[in-house]
Amino acid sequence: MPVSTQQTSYIKPILIQLAALAVICLLVALWQREFLAEVYLRNQLTQVGWFINGGIVLLFLSGMYQLVRLFVSYSGEEQAIGQFLDNVDNGVDPEKGLVDGAIILRRYRTLRDLHHRRSPVNHNALAATLLADESSRNSFPKFVQNVLILTGVFGTIVSLSISLFGASNMVSTVTEVGGLGMVIHGMSAALSTTMTAILAYLFFGYFYLRLTDVQTHVISRVEETTVTILLPRFQVTPETVIEDFADIIRAAAALVKRLDASQAQYAEVADELKELLVSYRDEMQRNSASLEQMIELLREGFRLQDPQR
Repeated sequence: MPVSTQQTSYIKPILIQLAALAVICLLVALWQREFLAEVYLRNQLTQVGWFINGGIVLLFLSGMYQLVRLFVSYSGEEQAIGQFLDNVDNGVDPEKGLVDGAIILRRYRTLRDLHHRRSPVNHNALAATLLADESSRNSFPKFVQNVLILTGVFGTIVSLSISLFGASNMVSTVTEVGGLGMVIHGMSAALSTTMTAILAYLFFGYFYLRLTDVQTHVISRVEETTVTILLPRFQVTPETVIEDFADIIRAAAALVKRLDASQAQYAEVADELKELLVSYRDEMQRNSASLEQMIELLREGFRLQDPQR
């Protein structure tokens, strides 16, 4: 039964959207570079702000790198499913053009092996296993999403601690100007770390949700292909068992016919051997009679006495 494969790509628009938002963020950063320089670079009395903001950015970039890798991987899985459906529609080898390790290829080979072993196919178990296996690929992105907002809170707490330290110096010595600068620096660092963490969390959280949507989309297409194409071909049902049993009976009947033909040939060979033995016995009898006549003639010619007399 032909299956329509004319479906628009679900993942490519997400990658385009990610690239567009990254470019927009870069343009905004260039536009507000003076403000960002005041907040992040200038008048930094300690390295705390740079250290925490750098950690947030590094964590964010690591998570985004993993997200992009997963998006590209699932884009390949989507193309593999389309190629598999095209192969089925065209009546060629379903594995043609598929990369080893593709989800749809692994599912096809699993069902084929189970069918060859005449094992029942538990589709629910296969679906649950695939879902668990693909969910495990989200471990690091999920960790980044959960930790990003906490890094902002951590930076705020550390920065407020610096502010309280500066305030305590102001209280102890009224003429201490450095204490006021430390308070301002702490508040600035708290603002910068919180802002960095929130922006990174919003950007990363959105595309993390899109990643879960992509996984759901790919898995649903694999399961749809399994139900509509693979299971009707490889599912071991009572009907297929009856068909296999009928094939066995037909093969046994053909074997019996061949055995009957062999028995008939053996019977013909036995008849031929029997006739040959009879003719050989008759020939031996004739030869024996001729030999006795020759012996009798020789005895009479040489006038020999018969030993039996």
